Amino acid sequence: MLRMFRICFLWLMLALPAVGGSVSGAPRVVDGDTLVLQNTRVRLFGIDAPEARQTCKRASGQLWACGKAATLQLQKLASHGVRCTGQETDRYGRLIAVCRADGRDINAQMVARGAAFAYRKYSRDYVGQETQAKRAALGIWQGAAEQPADVRAQGRAGDPPPKLGCAIKGNISARGHLYHLPGTRAYAATRINPKRGERWFCSEAAARAAGWRRAGG
Repeated sequence: MLRMFRICFLWLMLALPAVGGSVSGAPRVVDGDTLVLQNTRVRLFGIDAPEARQTCKRASGQLWACGKAATLQLQKLASHGVRCTGQETDRYGRLIAVCRADGRDINAQMVARGAAFAYRKYSRDYVGQETQAKRAALGIWQGAAEQPADVRAQGRAGDPPPKLGCAIKGNISARGHLYHLPGTRAYAATRINPKRGERWFCSEAAARAAGWRRAGG
């Protein structure tokens, strides 16, 4: 009976996700700052990557799928396996960890390549990498990019998710029909209510053709 108890206990411990410590192996990448490793969901410490469906804007005005690009960048960095080490979990049960591949800190690499922001709310460890990426106009720094935390807040507020590449907000207010571009001052605070006739646009040309004018313009 005691032997059977020990076997069951060992099996249970192996089946449970790690609460702290290290996990290693070939991960499944969820998005630009989250992966799954040995049944453990891992959130990369100190960085915040664009949400999976998030779009950013290049200096030319062209929108691009920065969220998808961040996911692909993490897949590339983690393709040969990683070792993730952390001591805390967040409210979603994810292990908060620094992950390394081939001896390199891939959290730092994500920020250095312009695939993620330094998450200053929780850490300043990667501010130096962010400064260099911004100076070189890499990735999210080649134009305007909304903070991922603001994108998540919009989702919690009930905004319908935009189609990929269709992140321009067409808002109706006392000032008329105005459209807001990602990265502009009022973008994060603007809510879209389709019942009032408000909508998302995929381009400025489409917004203007529908009768909207650029906010601040």
